[in-house]
Amino acid sequence: MRRSIDDSVDDHPQGDEERSPTSWAVALSDDCDACGDGELRVVVTVEEVGRPGYGLISHLAPATARRLRAALAAALREIGEPIE
Repeated sequence: MRRSIDDSVDDHPQGDEERSPTSWAVALSDDCDACGDGELRVVVTVEEVGRPGYGLISHLAPATARRLRAALAAALREIGEPIE
């Protein structure tokens, strides 16, 4: 089972020769054979725009996904953005 949740590109300005634009995607999956437990994972993919298949894919257990969510919330608070 694989279910896409959301995807987009980063907000870095176009034309920066030092940093390539990236895309991200979040999905759910139960096909992580190496994970060994057959449980659903939150899959986070980050890759350079225009280079599909060459990015990084993370299979996050629920506890790890919650830790990532908390880190993003903390970063938003640091820059004065509301947390929903």
